[in-house]
Amino acid sequence: MRLSEMRIHPNGAKSWGLVAQALLYIGLGINHFWHWKSYVGIMPTHYSHPHLLVLISGVVEILGGLGLLLERTRRLSAWGLIAMLLIYFDVHFFMAMNPGRFALIPVWLLYLRIPFQVLLIGWAWFYARGPIILSDPDSDSTSSK
Repeated sequence: MRLSEMRIHPNGAKSWGLVAQALLYIGLGINHFWHWKSYVGIMPTHYSHPHLLVLISGVVEILGGLGLLLERTRRLSAWGLIAMLLIYFDVHFFMAMNPGRFALIPVWLLYLRIPFQVLLIGWAWFYARGPIILSDPDSDSTSSK
């Protein structure tokens, strides 16, 4: 990945939000491999092969985070993250409806995960809704001065 492909202006709030979101998903994706047992433990019982699903979702999060950093893959990556987050609602509802399985997590936190998921979807949608170029318009060498 070349820096010129990232086209991120370091001073804009959009840029910092994009980088923060990318790092969030890259970090969470890596965590799926590091602490995979924790993720398998929250998987709904109606899923077969939960360990495999945890690993796949980790890869998707890493690729989604990396894809956000490249202008040409940003929109597709954001839509992919939205799809993934929509699928994760099943996990959050399962946890909220089965608080006895998650005795170490306060019940209010199990329910708070659901609206937090909506916020994450909105954050990804911000970058999915159209071609957003986060470069500094003054740095364009083709512009006339």
